[in-house]
Amino acid sequence: MYKRPDHWGWGFQAQRPPREQIAEIARLAAERLGFEPDEIEDGVPLDAAELRPPRITAPEALADVVSGDSVERAAHTYGKAYRDIVRAFRGRYDNPPDLVARPRDEADVEAILDWASDAHIAVIPYGGGTSVVGGVEARFEDEYSGAISLDLRGLDRVLEVDTVSNAARIQAGILGPALEEQLRSYELTLRHFPQSFELSSLGGWIATRAGGHFATLDTHIDDLVESVRALTPSGWWESRRLPGSGAGPSPDRLLLGSEGILGIITEAWIRVRPRPRFKASATVHFDSFEQGTEAVRAIAQSGLYPSNCRLLDEAEGRLTAVSEKPMLVLGFESADHPVEAWMDQALALCDREPTAAGSDAGSDWRSAFLAMPYLRDTLIQAGVLNDTFETAITWDKLGDLREAVRAAVPHATCRFTHVYPDGPAPYFTVVERARRGSELEQWDEIKARASDAVLSAGGTITHHHAVGRDHRPWYDRQRPEPFAQALAAAKSALDPGWILNPGTLLSQ
Repeated sequence: MYKRPDHWGWGFQAQRPPREQIAEIARLAAERLGFEPDEIEDGVPLDAAELRPPRITAPEALADVVSGDSVERAAHTYGKAYRDIVRAFRGRYDNPPDLVARPRDEADVEAILDWASDAHIAVIPYGGGTSVVGGVEARFEDEYSGAISLDLRGLDRVLEVDTVSNAARIQAGILGPALEEQLRSYELTLRHFPQSFELSSLGGWIATRAGGHFATLDTHIDDLVESVRALTPSGWWESRRLPGSGAGPSPDRLLLGSEGILGIITEAWIRVRPRPRFKASATVHFDSFEQGTEAVRAIAQSGLYPSNCRLLDEAEGRLTAVSEKPMLVLGFESADHPVEAWMDQALALCDREPTAAGSDAGSDWRSAFLAMPYLRDTLIQAGVLNDTFETAITWDKLGDLREAVRAAVPHATCRFTHVYPDGPAPYFTVVERARRGSELEQWDEIKARASDAVLSAGGTITHHHAVGRDHRPWYDRQRPEPFAQALAAAKSALDPGWILNPGTLLSQ
């Protein structure tokens, strides 16, 4: 049964709570936020929104896969960043694609890209549309004859499974739930669960270097990619399938994180694994975030490699109603052996008794984590600004980073999403009363202050949310200039017309 996506918010229309439930959520939120939300406001219906007319017309040969339907165009205008949600909520579609293409196979992708190259039409790859950094918006200089959103969700199958090597050849448009369901018959799993898992695609994960389930070791989709196949305006790009190679710079690494500017990813060989049978979970409370940080650092440097190692500060715990003190959500899992000994050693490094242990430990926070995107939409209706930013930093600079962020955004909460032997990935949440009618300007101010603070303290502008168009000013400052020149040269060689996702990562 087809589920219609929500035209302005996260998820699907059927999942949006009724108005009386939204009011109750706003009332409960007021108890935690320290201020009263405003009156509930309804979003502008899609049929009341105005989109500029398409500037281009598809050739007859592509009529079956290209559409100028206004509903389709509106649905592909934005990702799911706060500023995207607000604009769609207000009925603003500033930069709609002129057409939406839904290829059924690689031959369709090739035909669409050939036409776009000849007509100098910008092509924006689109997977699940969950970008929170402006990665799928046709926001760029008006130097193209038009813009196409290339929706790859028709390429949605697991094509081949190598049960000897534990790898699978999978089409790029497949969404997380369908990917896992198709692997289930082989008793295998990718085990890559970003918060956007329900709505995001394999190709999107690869193009944005998405962070997933594991808090240590295989933290990014990078670690799970065996080879990639992509179509560029200059031809097909396919790397050799190997467990590892020292043969020069990796062709896969250049596509990982390329955000669609070098080629259209159509499929990949991905490392999969047997489904886990043994699991252990626990939560541990600390008297201070610094105390929790030291425990997490000890675990990260111990070689135990937990699957989950999320540290929440007290403000994050209160916001999600799971704790009044800093809390560590800890987990181990294996398909091969019991993991209690690893858990016992990790708890010993915490130097305190767990607050909870067993399969349900941390379930309250997991439920809150999955509900966060839906809650954000509800809070927008109640006049509350709610969004996030994230980074990674070495342990020695963590204190300076937190001080810089607190000075820039005083009420930001913090948690660690991933941890490494040399540092964590802090993830910050901002909740403030929105200035209705000026939400975009308000968020832009907060985002600029936060991003400046992160870079000044030595962090990265993004650990797993990608660059898109929203992070470009800070990404330009972070990357070495010779690398920028090398990347531009690679783009010119692969995409001579610079039609692929312009404005993302680079400008001509």
